[in-house]
Amino acid sequence: MKQRCSWAQENKKMKLYHDTIWGVPVYDDQRLFRKLVLDINQAGLSWQTILNKENHFDAAFDDFDIKKVAYYDERKIEELMNNPGIIRNRRKIEAAIYNAQKVIEIQNEFGSFSNYLWSFNAQHVLKNSYQNQLEIPTTNELSDRITKELKKRGFKFVGSTIIYAFLEAVGIINDHVTTCFRYDEIK
Repeated sequence: MKQRCSWAQENKKMKLYHDTIWGVPVYDDQRLFRKLVLDINQAGLSWQTILNKENHFDAAFDDFDIKKVAYYDERKIEELMNNPGIIRNRRKIEAAIYNAQKVIEIQNEFGSFSNYLWSFNAQHVLKNSYQNQLEIPTTNELSDRITKELKKRGFKFVGSTIIYAFLEAVGIINDHVTTCFRYDEIK
């Protein structure tokens, strides 16, 4: 039987997410933006809630096409606020739109959102060596630094805890516990 991180043991959907997506390095801007929006929406909720709604999010946010989201207007915000398939929080919806605009600015400056994010750790995965979930922090120096820089650039709803979870999910930080079968797979 495969050893997994303890948080991934709940059900099939969590296992699949853990085994195939979480912690795998992501370099595609649209996928990075999608994950950032989903992590922002998770704030105050469980990841299971977001996983259960991810297909609805994809449809509601035009598959997270950064250029489309950046130009959402009040009519689209109202449409999203009335969509029971997603998290209907106006601040989170507005943050997605505003952050899409900021991602475009970063793309123009750095060539891609990916280049920008990965540059904070010299294009390398930060590989931690935690024995169990209780040791894993909710923030660190890297998430603090990236959060500070994103806020300077005008990003909304990006605290260090949200950014730490985002960095873990997109593989910039490898927080698979050492007993997890994924730990050595992700470099």
